[in-house]
Amino acid sequence: MTIHAPDRVREATGLAPLAVDPAYQHCGIGSHLVVQGLDPCRESGYRIIVVLGHPTYYARFGFVPARLHGISLELDVPNDAFMVIELEAGALNGCTGVTRYVAEFMSL
Repeated sequence: MTIHAPDRVREATGLAPLAVDPAYQHCGIGSHLVVQGLDPCRESGYRIIVVLGHPTYYARFGFVPARLHGISLELDVPNDAFMVIELEAGALNGCTGVTRYVAEFMSL
């Protein structure tokens, strides 16, 4: 993913949507999946991660609405559902603009 600001383009990555069968919810499976998604991103050098999902759920992991940083998504989605987290302190400083998925993702 990229965040297109007026002065430059920043690299980011996105967490894919996740779902847990209702029979297995509230067992920690979803939380485990999120953490297992964040750790490899951090290890791979990503500094910014975005997610499109339930605001209350993802806030537990440190995600905040991207609009608070002046970041929007190229798709029409509820403002609070598009969230961002920085994996390195300061990675979101001055980061504003429109987030775009790579073409391969948009073709799905």
